[in-house]
Amino acid sequence: MGVRVGVAGASGYAGGELLRLLAGHPEFDLVTATAHSQAGSPVGAVHPHLSGLGLTLGSTEPAAFEDVDLVFLALPHGQSAALASRLPETVRIVDLGADFRLGDGDAWQRYYGGEHAGTWTYGLPELPGQRERIANSTRVANTGCYAVTTILALAPLIAAGVADPADVVVVASSGTSGAGKSAKTHLLASEVMGSLSTYKTGRHQHVPEIKQATGAKSLSFTPVLAPMPRGILATVTARRANDQDPHEVLKAAYATDPFVHVLAPDQWPQTAGVSGSNSVHLQATVDVDSGRVIAVSASDNLGKGAAGQAVQNANLMFGLPETTGLQIYGVAP
Repeated sequence: MGVRVGVAGASGYAGGELLRLLAGHPEFDLVTATAHSQAGSPVGAVHPHLSGLGLTLGSTEPAAFEDVDLVFLALPHGQSAALASRLPETVRIVDLGADFRLGDGDAWQRYYGGEHAGTWTYGLPELPGQRERIANSTRVANTGCYAVTTILALAPLIAAGVADPADVVVVASSGTSGAGKSAKTHLLASEVMGSLSTYKTGRHQHVPEIKQATGAKSLSFTPVLAPMPRGILATVTARRANDQDPHEVLKAAYATDPFVHVLAPDQWPQTAGVSGSNSVHLQATVDVDSGRVIAVSASDNLGKGAAGQAVQNANLMFGLPETTGLQIYGVAP
């Protein structure tokens, strides 16, 4: 028997991706999965691509996780804290929601509202020193999808003094799965297909998370809904603060990271290149007209932006190689 694992909130897109990854993980044994409105349904009825998994979704109650070593919380923002507080300290938890990401309670109030539940170890292993912190933690807060895509492009550039932290602009496009599985008019196929649209313009909740992880002081962030099911492409620009080559800075920063790939100078990231994987593709250059640093980052919002990242964190928490059970290469075409 390996590590016994449960998933709370398994009926959503991130929860379904967790089930898929855990079903193929050599060290994690998926023993329970829960949901709210879909409780009582076979997993295959909710996620047809997982037919044959042999699990029925239970109710999301603490009793469902009495006999597990690890719980993934794939619940809506603001709902993780209540369940986490009722689980034993001996159970390790990775929260895919936002409840425990921020260290600043005022930022939580401003962008999410409600009571700030507290702060857990931030689950982005590629940040300096973070692997060791995650490995020594029993409670880890997974990154946001836009956040991880942006942070990996921006953090080394600010740390190296290449990008001015007082002048950062991000425009990022995401597939519709990033908005969740609930039925909403603006997510209908007839509304999304053949169209791009911004949303939460100037007030997206991942802004304080990005600033906290990168040291950015001023961040203008514009999210764009794209007509594709999964994937994020972020274009990050900042005033150039020194003459280092931003491409070389990124290469040096991620030289030993298995999931972050800095592409050759003539190759630019695309969402299709990371689909189905836990990887992020990066590229950076200097704008010949404005002189600004430009970094482009592509990720799978359900992979490195959610479920894959969560499994990577859990691997570290249990002393496993962080790549265990995860795909480095995307699926094409």
